[in-house]
Amino acid sequence: MDNRDQPIVSCILIFYNAERFIQEAIDSVFAQTYSDWELLLVDDGSVDGSSEIGRRIAQMHPERVRVVEHEGRGNRGMSASRNLGIRSSHGKYVAFIDSDDVWAERQLQQQVAILDAQPDAAAVFGRTRYWYGWTKEPADVSRDFVCGLSIPLNRVVRPPSLFPLVLSDTDSMYFCMCSLMLRREAIERVGGFEEVFHGLYEDMAFHAKIALQEPLYLSDEIWGWYRQHSGSSCAMAKLDGRATGVIRASYLEWLESYLDLLGVRQGKLRRIVDNHLWWHRHSILNRVRQRIDEERLRKLGRRLVPQWVRAPLQRRIQWGKQLRVGKVDFGDFRRVNPIGEVFGETRGRPIDRYYIENFLDRRSEDVRGHVLEIGEDVYTKRFGGEKVTTNDILHVDPDNPDATIVADLSNADHIPSGMFDCIIFTQTLQLIYDVRAALRTLYRILKPGGALLATVPGITQIDEDDWGFPHWHWSFTSLSTRKLFSEVFPPSNVTIGVHGNVLAAISFLHGLVIDELNPEELDALDPHYEVIITVRAVKPGSNR
Repeated sequence: MDNRDQPIVSCILIFYNAERFIQEAIDSVFAQTYSDWELLLVDDGSVDGSSEIGRRIAQMHPERVRVVEHEGRGNRGMSASRNLGIRSSHGKYVAFIDSDDVWAERQLQQQVAILDAQPDAAAVFGRTRYWYGWTKEPADVSRDFVCGLSIPLNRVVRPPSLFPLVLSDTDSMYFCMCSLMLRREAIERVGGFEEVFHGLYEDMAFHAKIALQEPLYLSDEIWGWYRQHSGSSCAMAKLDGRATGVIRASYLEWLESYLDLLGVRQGKLRRIVDNHLWWHRHSILNRVRQRIDEERLRKLGRRLVPQWVRAPLQRRIQWGKQLRVGKVDFGDFRRVNPIGEVFGETRGRPIDRYYIENFLDRRSEDVRGHVLEIGEDVYTKRFGGEKVTTNDILHVDPDNPDATIVADLSNADHIPSGMFDCIIFTQTLQLIYDVRAALRTLYRILKPGGALLATVPGITQIDEDDWGFPHWHWSFTSLSTRKLFSEVFPPSNVTIGVHGNVLAAISFLHGLVIDELNPEELDALDPHYEVIITVRAVKPGSNR
């Protein structure tokens, strides 16, 4: 077998009666900016025109596309079809795309780069766009959203940290096959897909095996476009209730047996699975729990249920318990003045700096060449080091002795175009009224291929020094930030990060500092409480 027959990436597309969308899925593979791939089209016994589409593409591109089928052209289900594709492929890395989804054009290029740079990671997961707007109807386009796990991204996560999320009612939907690439040997170590699952939960069973045994890299890049339509297996299952009924119970029972196989018979992981199984096995109580509020259920239980039964039941009900009105202990937070003034700078390092500096550390490879920073060059030196050949400091005040460039970014025609490889633009946009003009200037003065590393405030105090009030015009959300930056930069070149939770937000507003919270509290993400939004925006072209 020559090198042409040994591509780096094997792309596996399984299909069954998929003539409506399969051509678009295949086209998204051919549109990749990365070219060292093969495509395995796994026909699971289709009886419509999709088989002919697959054969036609394979005949047109025999050097890189093959159609494979089960013996006798049987319909074996999704897990068996994925396993057949894996056995028939040759790539070092394996990526999956369903016949009704599409890939972002730089997906394979970015995934390969991450796995090459992260030798400890068995796989890389990215964020996924839930894609209603494929219909082109305005009402559907407005429903599109991008999801990601509610934990810090752009890092390797060791097993079994992600396993609880595989069972979560909210986070499980973020593990999408169309945003995943794995090393072949990792698939082999966990034994591939569980063929007992023909459709629903086949992906979640595989994700559970990977999360329990392999380190994974979680990226904030947006990759797969997960088409939402009434003909998908998930949509049809929801209509008849199977997703939360018999098949989910089978999935949980399989998880229980799989933990037994791994020798996990006690501890946190086992308790999580046991808790989910308990509620499925007591479906009447589960329906009561969902329909009756906690206080009414407690009163009913005291009347009807013996204590020896009530005690373990109460422990399960208290999973995620909330405090009743009047029972909150405000403690030191019961005050109308903040605990620490000026973001807590009198007490230590402000909480927003934790998110800002971690973001710059993750993106430090961008801080190179000719770098511009606003107000000072601390971050340029800290994160660029010897990679920086020239650095400039921009300030709006001509009396600032450190400024090498004096300008108001909303009106800065005197700054030459295409000047900077990188611009560090932290906590500044809120001080500029004409934000669109400022972003146009930043785009103009970047070199092609240059990176803008920006952060903007979400939930925040308003600073009252010379840089703040009355100059503080805006706070932002991740949605407004994405739309603003995407008006200037190509949307695919804009990567948005969200950081914060209710505890971090309250603590930041009160002027508490980094040392007063632990990393787990700071890293926990609740997208309803956006403290800091981070942006990496790249100007098209290349200066590398």
